[in-house]
Amino acid sequence: MLDFKKLKLVCITVILSGALAGCMVGPDFHLPAPPTTKTYTKTILPHKTTRVLAAGNAGKTQYFINNQDIPAEWWTLYHSTALNRLITMGLANSPNFAAAKATLLQAQENLNAQMGTLLFPTVNAVANGQRQKFSGATIGNDVPSSIFNLYNVGVAVSYTFDLFGSSRRQIEALRAQVDFRYYQLQAAYLALTANIVTTAITTASLQAQINALHQLIREENNQLAINIQQFKLGSTSEANVFSQQTQLAQTNALLPPLEQSLSRAQHALAVLVGSLPSESQLPSIDLNKLNLPARLPVSLPSALVRQRPDIQAAEALLHQANAQVGVATANLFPQITLGTTNYGWSSSTVNDLFHPATLTWSIGGQILQPLFQGGALRAQKRAAMAAYEQVWAQYRQTVLQAFQNVADSLRALESDAKELKAQKRAEIAAYAALKLTKGQYRLGSVDYLPVLTAEQQYQQALVNRIQAQAARYSDTAALFQALGGGWWHRTEGEIQ
Repeated sequence: MLDFKKLKLVCITVILSGALAGCMVGPDFHLPAPPTTKTYTKTILPHKTTRVLAAGNAGKTQYFINNQDIPAEWWTLYHSTALNRLITMGLANSPNFAAAKATLLQAQENLNAQMGTLLFPTVNAVANGQRQKFSGATIGNDVPSSIFNLYNVGVAVSYTFDLFGSSRRQIEALRAQVDFRYYQLQAAYLALTANIVTTAITTASLQAQINALHQLIREENNQLAINIQQFKLGSTSEANVFSQQTQLAQTNALLPPLEQSLSRAQHALAVLVGSLPSESQLPSIDLNKLNLPARLPVSLPSALVRQRPDIQAAEALLHQANAQVGVATANLFPQITLGTTNYGWSSSTVNDLFHPATLTWSIGGQILQPLFQGGALRAQKRAAMAAYEQVWAQYRQTVLQAFQNVADSLRALESDAKELKAQKRAEIAAYAALKLTKGQYRLGSVDYLPVLTAEQQYQQALVNRIQAQAARYSDTAALFQALGGGWWHRTEGEIQ
């Protein structure tokens, strides 16, 4: 009689010895080497940007600090309570971010489920009972028919030995899928925070432009009232009144497109923080009160591939494709399976069910060696290798685009400072020209046309300066995003 404990010990010993003796066929995964370049841009990046005088916080000099780490909450460098509140709202309420979290959890549980299926034996307890009528004619005997009960209780065990690593390669692929979802979550976090920052800056810029136009409209209304009064007194022509009315109407016409753009930006910001546009209570951000981060980190190019979550996600897919090559390779080798092994009792009465005389057991197994599959298995391996080459190409493209993002952001910041400096000078000059022309007109030395031209030039210069001011803030956020956003400093609880 075979003891149940002995059977259990034999099964465990066979399984462990088979697993330990097995090897893993197929290629082992190695991290791709980072690019060997030392810089992001073709020409040497300056140590600092141009300083812009009389431009407030937006005119600060920004310094590029090589190999400086990136803080996890980089947006706090703008010193804006309203911006910090928007980020908090977004992380708490964004459906996209919540979906990314759930997708990661799903991948983790799928891994757990497959590990239980592939790495461990299947053990099931079985119990059944039935009532039968037996006829001796079924065995060629004239024994009278009889009715009896049959009860069965037992344990069924089955296991496939992973001698060549097929199961372990499948688990490796699933772990890589978990890594992929993890880095997708980090990418969603980075994209959400960066989009909230840049969209908030856009709303602040549009609001500043609208406020500036309202101020100009008030001044032009005052000028129109002066022109009307002068016309009544006979000191100016009616044509100058009409000209000023035209200028006022043209300035007013600039407001609706800006207001529409502002509404769209506010609606987009509401969705980013997870609220309906009709119900959102968004804090307002004053563009002039934002702080421009002065010390900008510039990571080493060799470190960028470990900082960018999109590169890490692409690397995880590469790992998964590599493991699938191993799975396809292992399928070419023999598969040894411990067939359904049963150990239990069978009796016609419940009282005798666990009697030694009613003990039953069976052990079976099989070896499967593919001999001829019409070339299917080798074709599957070639397909897996082609899939790996595809993912490898996609990985290299992701790396190239990441370096492009950083290079674009660095050059943009350098150019933004120069543009803001030029636009601020243009604004100052346009305002001085407007004041001078108005004075000359009051003295009668020029007609009214130069005044209108000066008003239009100042109006355009003012809007251009606000846009250049906002560009410095937005492109600074783009640099933090391009460098990875410091997500690796978040704690495990914050990540999930």
